[in-house]
Amino acid sequence: MTPTQPPSKRTSGNPATQADINLTVKQQREQKREQKLAEYQKQLAKRRRSKLAWWIGGGMAAIIVIAVVVASFAFAPKPAVTYGALDSTGVDIEGVETFENTSEHVEGAVDYEQSPPAGGPHNAVWLNCGIYTEQVPNENAVHALEHGAVWVTYDASAVSDADLATLRGELPSSYVVLSPYEGLPSPIVLSAWNHQLQLDSVSDARVGEFFEEYWRSQDAPEPNAVCTGGVDGPGRQ
Repeated sequence: MTPTQPPSKRTSGNPATQADINLTVKQQREQKREQKLAEYQKQLAKRRRSKLAWWIGGGMAAIIVIAVVVASFAFAPKPAVTYGALDSTGVDIEGVETFENTSEHVEGAVDYEQSPPAGGPHNAVWLNCGIYTEQVPNENAVHALEHGAVWVTYDASAVSDADLATLRGELPSSYVVLSPYEGLPSPIVLSAWNHQLQLDSVSDARVGEFFEEYWRSQDAPEPNAVCTGGVDGPGRQ
């Protein structure tokens, strides 16, 4: 069997025709080369666009993540102020009055020597610590003082909403009662067991000093007792 010969190049006996044939083959090759080059450039441009889109998308995602983190810090609620518990030092705070009230459980209303009261006979059930928008029963609030709470009372007609917000920012998250009180001798009165301070301004530095000294004081009759599980007063938030 005769071996198969590879196809021969297209030829023509006519020199002019042969020149045309050679030109046509050359043009076809050039056209194919240009097509391949164009396809390569197209793929290269596509990869560049994809890479650019990836970088832009990744950058935008990073910016969004950073913005979310920054916003979470910027708009996060301010943590409650904390004070030392059970570590009273006996420091003197200007304006603080000291009393010698006794502690005993009674029924019914009590005629207290101080207004608001800073200790004395009280109801057997304590007031749950927290924020109140209405005046709370003295007898239950005094029992909360017995447990080491600080009772913050204010004259609603003398303290603005902005001032009240500032005052709330100075309060710890527990063992504190905030409530309006009629007939106060000053716009704000801070009461702990047997200690009381009258203030004219919520910005007074003695607010923090009073809490540092008397909040959960070991001088209260029952400093380790709870301030929950008792009874709510009206207007509890």
